[in-house]
Amino acid sequence: MTKVITITSGKGGVGKTTTAINLGSAINQFGRDVIVVDANLTTPNVGIHLGAPIVPVSLNHVLLGKAKVSDAIYEHESGTKIIPSSLSVRELRNLQHDRLKEVTKRLRKMTDFVILDSAAGLGDEAVAAFEAADEIILVTNPEIPAVTDALKASKLAEQLGKEVRGVIVTRVKGIKTEMPVANIRDMLELPILGVVPEDSNVPISVLMKNALILTHPKSGASRAYRKLAAKIIGKNDYVENISIWDRLLGRY
Repeated sequence: MTKVITITSGKGGVGKTTTAINLGSAINQFGRDVIVVDANLTTPNVGIHLGAPIVPVSLNHVLLGKAKVSDAIYEHESGTKIIPSSLSVRELRNLQHDRLKEVTKRLRKMTDFVILDSAAGLGDEAVAAFEAADEIILVTNPEIPAVTDALKASKLAEQLGKEVRGVIVTRVKGIKTEMPVANIRDMLELPILGVVPEDSNVPISVLMKNALILTHPKSGASRAYRKLAAKIIGKNDYVENISIWDRLLGRY
């Protein structure tokens, strides 16, 4: 049975798109078919991250009733499938955000997992991605403003009757000024699904137009995303294979 997962955040810049792409790619590596949809129509980034900033048919065309959803699916060289949104401001006009739910219904017949990269915040775009989801995963940084905004997103999901599966804490540096993960859990009253360390390889992967787990598979963030993906698909026996050499070099 296909599962639709919305990756969201209360604010921008927390690593939401990076998380959506890398979870999608990791799920694909585990042998499951996945489609990552750029549901952030105002400021889309999935296509930019994966080398498809401009495509003939985008999610915008589908929402406007000008194309079939199957025509908007593109396969990255890694095997991960994506549906980019248009960078054109003109194509934002007359969009019906609530049609996203209809789009995901069609995608359920085509794949195992649909990952929606939601717009940040609590606007109409975010609400549409919430309503289309089976479950929601919050992304936040270990900073009070980001966690406070994540709390607002959690409350919105609750009002819409949507399940929030848990929280992914990203860009963790391990410094004293960061909010402890235990405090984040207590404040949001949600389980922590995973902790992703700050990784200088992320911008490099964007330049390489590929997911971090493929460009830098041994990086700390890549390992964290693979563990998260295993948890999401129910592969609870998954253990990272770390060589003695990697342990000696501290690459784990």
